[in-house]
Amino acid sequence: MPLVSFAPPSLFITLKSLLDRLLPSLPSTVRDVDVPLLFRERFIQSGYRPVGLPWRCYALSLFQIHNETMNAWSHLLAAGILGFRLQGPEGQGFSVDVSSLPLVLYVFSAVTYLSCSAAAHLFQSHSEEAHYSLFFLDYVGMAVYQYGCALALYLYSSDINWTQSMLGQVFLPAAALLAWFSCTTCCYAKLHFRRPYPLCRRLCQVVPLGVAYLVDISPVAHRLITQRWTSNPALPLHVLQMVLFPISALFFSCPIPECFSPGSFDTLGHSHQLFHILLSLCTLVQQEALFEDFLWRRPALVRQFGEERLLLACISFPCQTLCCTMTALSMRRRVQDQLMKEQR
Repeated sequence: MPLVSFAPPSLFITLKSLLDRLLPSLPSTVRDVDVPLLFRERFIQSGYRPVGLPWRCYALSLFQIHNETMNAWSHLLAAGILGFRLQGPEGQGFSVDVSSLPLVLYVFSAVTYLSCSAAAHLFQSHSEEAHYSLFFLDYVGMAVYQYGCALALYLYSSDINWTQSMLGQVFLPAAALLAWFSCTTCCYAKLHFRRPYPLCRRLCQVVPLGVAYLVDISPVAHRLITQRWTSNPALPLHVLQMVLFPISALFFSCPIPECFSPGSFDTLGHSHQLFHILLSLCTLVQQEALFEDFLWRRPALVRQFGEERLLLACISFPCQTLCCTMTALSMRRRVQDQLMKEQR
C-alpha cells in the first residue's frame, strides 16, 4: 500500500517563506529602563517598543499589545467613522457645492488630526528624529482641525446677532492666528524642554489650546445662552461636546490614574489613552452636531454670507494649513541640526 505524504506543496512553502520575510515576528516590548529617556512617560513602566527597529515593525505593531496600541486604534477608528459619515448627513450622500464645502473641510481636518496623531503614536519609537518629526506633524494636524472646526462653527452654528458682533467680525482671523500659535507653542515646548518635563512645558501646550478652544466654541456658547436647548436637535449635541472636551483636557494634563498605581495601567487605562478616547468621542459628537446645523442652515447659507465670502473663508483653510506646516518644518530642521551637534 503506497504511503501518503503530508508534505506541504512547494507553492505553500514559497508563500510561507515570503510572508515570513514580509511579516517578521515582532520583538517583545521592554521596560522603561530599556529605552532612552525621550521615549518614556511618567508612571508607565512597561509596554515600550524597542528603539531603532525597521519602519515595518512599527507599522505591524498596530496589531501588537503595547502602551501605544490604544492611542493609535482609538483615533484610527474615529477617523474611519468620520470619513464614512461624510457619505452624507442626509443619508444618501450630497454634492459638494459652496454651501457644503466648509463641512467637507471640517471632516477633512478632523480625519487629518486623527490620522496624524495615530501615525505619531505608532511610529515615534523609531528614532529621536522620527519622534520629534512625527509629533510636530501631530501638532500640525491639531492646528488644522482647530481652524476647520472654527470655520464650520462660524458658518453653520452661529446666529446673525453673534456674526455681527465685534467677536464675530474678527472671529476667523483670530481663530486662524490662535491655531497657528497653538501649533508653534506645542512644537517649541516639545523641542525646548527635556524630561523630566517642568510644569511650564505643559502650560505652553495647554494655555494656547484652551484659549483657542474658548474662541472657537464662542458661536455655540452664544446660541446656548440665547436659545432654548430643545429648539434645535444640534444644541444638546453641542452641550455634550462641551462637556466631553474639558474632561479629555483633564486627562491630557494630569497623569490619572497611573500616578496612583505606577505600572498598573501601562497597556490599558492610562491617562493619554483616556484622553484619546474622550477626544475621539468629542469629535464624533461635534460632527453630528455640525451635520444637524448644516441641514438647518444650508438653504439660507449663501443668502446670508454670499458666495464670494464663503469661498474666501474656505480658501483661508489651505493658507492656514501651509503656515502651520512651514512652522513644523522649521522646527524639524532645528531638531536635525541639534542631533547632528550631539553626534559630533
